Amino acid sequence: MSNTYGSKSINSVFYAESYHPIQAGSIDGTDIHPHDNAVCRALLCSSSGLYDPFGDPKVIGDPYCTIFVGRLSHFTTEETLRQAMSKYGRVKNLRLVRHIATGASRGYAFVEFETEREMRRAYMDAHHTFIDDSEIIVDYNRQQLMPGWIPRRLGGGLGGKKESGQLRFGGRERPFRAPLRQIPYDDLKRLGIPAPPEGRYMSRFQIPSPPRKKRPSIDRQDDHKHEEESRDSYRKERSPSRPRRRSSRDRSDRSSKRHKSSGHSRHEEKRSHNRDHSSEDDRGSLDRESYHRRRRPSREIDRWSPTRNCSQDD
Repeated sequence: MSNTYGSKSINSVFYAESYHPIQAGSIDGTDIHPHDNAVCRALLCSSSGLYDPFGDPKVIGDPYCTIFVGRLSHFTTEETLRQAMSKYGRVKNLRLVRHIATGASRGYAFVEFETEREMRRAYMDAHHTFIDDSEIIVDYNRQQLMPGWIPRRLGGGLGGKKESGQLRFGGRERPFRAPLRQIPYDDLKRLGIPAPPEGRYMSRFQIPSPPRKKRPSIDRQDDHKHEEESRDSYRKERSPSRPRRRSSRDRSDRSSKRHKSSGHSRHEEKRSHNRDHSSEDDRGSLDRESYHRRRRPSREIDRWSPTRNCSQDD
């Protein structure tokens, strides 16, 4: 069973929806023992509640409109980062994390956009782009949106490099691989570790969607209208010389209008032709009547009259 299961899912992956330190240290999400000492430290912080993701006073703004930007160059400034992120939308707030003592950049930042749609555009398009010759990674704000999150400085986090020996799986850079062995469901349930989603794996090339904000229907309509306006303005700024592409409804409306106008013009032309023809007939009938009227007196003069002939002879 396990061999068949593994052969079908060898190229499939899945992503973590909640954070568990032991699962994050496992390549397939099925380990039940800590992988290294950092995982033990993160597990201690998680079980004892030593970390509060909402306790940082520097964290401001809407987390659903905020992205995490990592692997930044230490020479990248706030102005350079703002200019690079402005390609994807209107930047509302930006925080480049710096060292408390030296003030040097720590290589990551949080960027808040005006709308959630602009944040998703940056999430999709800015990943693996270059800023100051450094290839960056982009993720959503897991600190506030991912349940059970533990940061890297406490032994948690996601991703990492092989040289560090502390790889963390389940994120956008390093997703979980589909298990090649039998899944210990009972042990995972006992430890509170989410089990792999059997039968619902994703491809490596699929991008996981960030969590969405739940709103009432009225707020969603207003936000959708605002996002449509911002998207139109963004398209105008990006391509001012590009003509607007007509939709199928516009093309059908134009064709119907053109058909109506052509039909109306043909009708008017036919009516004008009938008027011209009737006017020509009227002119012809009038000409014939005037001709006969002019010819009628001459025939009466030429007509023979005995009385008038006699008088003329006398």
